[in-house]
Amino acid sequence: MALRCLCLFCVEHFLYLPSSSRYYMKKFFRIFLYFLLFIMIVFSLYAVVSGRTYLFKAVWYNFADIDDYKKFSNNTVTTDIHQPWDTAATYNKKSMPDSLRQMLKELETIAVLVIRNDSLVFEQYDEGYNDSSWSGSFSMAKSITSLLIGAALKEGKIHSLQDPVGNYLPEFASGKKATVKIIDLLTMSSGTDWDESYANPLSVTTQAYYGSDIYKVATGVNVIHTPGTLHSYKSGDTQLLGLILTKATGKSLSAYAAEKLWQPMGAEHPALWSLDHTGGYEKAYCCFNSNARDFARLGKLMLDSGRWKGTEIITPEYYAASIKPCMIPDERGQPCDYYGYQWWIYPGQPIFYARGILGQYVIVIPDKKLIMVRLGKKRSDVRINGAPAEVNGLIEWGRTF
Repeated sequence: MALRCLCLFCVEHFLYLPSSSRYYMKKFFRIFLYFLLFIMIVFSLYAVVSGRTYLFKAVWYNFADIDDYKKFSNNTVTTDIHQPWDTAATYNKKSMPDSLRQMLKELETIAVLVIRNDSLVFEQYDEGYNDSSWSGSFSMAKSITSLLIGAALKEGKIHSLQDPVGNYLPEFASGKKATVKIIDLLTMSSGTDWDESYANPLSVTTQAYYGSDIYKVATGVNVIHTPGTLHSYKSGDTQLLGLILTKATGKSLSAYAAEKLWQPMGAEHPALWSLDHTGGYEKAYCCFNSNARDFARLGKLMLDSGRWKGTEIITPEYYAASIKPCMIPDERGQPCDYYGYQWWIYPGQPIFYARGILGQYVIVIPDKKLIMVRLGKKRSDVRINGAPAEVNGLIEWGRTF
C-alpha cells in the first residue's frame, strides 16, 4: 500500500514537471530499472550456479511466519481417541492484568490458554485463530524432538545418550565429528560451526528452513570446539537429533510423534510437521504445527514427570535431566543455568518452558500444577531473567491462579 501511494505521488508530480526535468527523470528511472534488472540477473545466476536455489524462496517470503506450513510440504501427525480437557467451574472468570493484556496485544497474540489441575481455566483467541487453528511452533519443536529422544531411549531404540552420533549417521563416524555424542546435541554443545543466523540469507539456518536437502545441510557441519565444553544454541544440533531418531526407529519423525505423543496423549486434532521436500525429512528444530489445546498436552506430560495418565512416555531420569540446567559454559563464559535437554529453564525458579522465536510458549509451573500456552506473531525484545518480557508477565499472572 505504501509503495502504491509513493508511485501515485511520483506520477502525479511527474506530470507537473517542466519538460526538461521530465526528460532527466525518465532517464534516471530507465537507468534505475536497468540496474535493478542487472541485480536480479546476477542474483539469479549466483543462486543457480552456487546451488543455493533456496534463496529464491528466502527472498520471496522474506520473513518466517506462523502460517508457513502453507508454504511447505507436510507430514501428518495422526491422532487416535480424543481425550478432551475438563473445563473448570471458574473458566474464563479470572481477568488478565491490563499491562499484560496490552503487551500481548502489541505482540499480536493469537492464543492464550491456562490449565490448572488438569482443567481449562482460561482461554482466549484473536487475529482470526481459534482452538483448532494450526499455528507454527518454531523452536518449541526442539522440546518435542527431545521428548522423542527420551521415548526412543526408553524403548531401547537408542542405547545410550553417550552413544556417538556416528553410530547412527555415517557422516559423523570419523575425524573430529566422531567425538560428538547424542548428549552433546541435547545440550547444544556439539562444538560445530553451525551459523544460527536468521537475518543472513546465506546462513545455514536459512538454507535449512527454505532448502530442499536438510540431511545434507545438517550433516555438512564441521566440529570447531571440543564437544561438551561450550553451550551455543544451534538449530542444527536438534536437526541431527531428528535424523538420529529416523535412523534409530526406522520411522519418520511424524509417525514416531504420533505413536509416542499425539495418540497416547489423546490430541484432538492431527498436527502437521513441515518437510524439506515432499517425501523428505521433517525439520526437527522447527515447524511442528498444532493448536493451543494440543500443545498444552506437552506441558501436561512434563508436569507429570514424563507420564501420561500413569503411563511412562519417557523415564523419570530423562525427565529430570531435561529440566536440569546443563551448566556447560556458554559463549559469555558463564555456566548455562537456563537450558537443559532442549527445554528452557527460568533461572531461580522451578519453572521450565518450550520456546519459539515468534513468541510460542508452553510454560510449566509445577508447584501451581499450572500449564500456560501462548501463541503469536511477535515476541518482546526486552529480556527479564534471560526470557522475553511476556514470559515473565505470563508467569507472574499464572502464579495468581
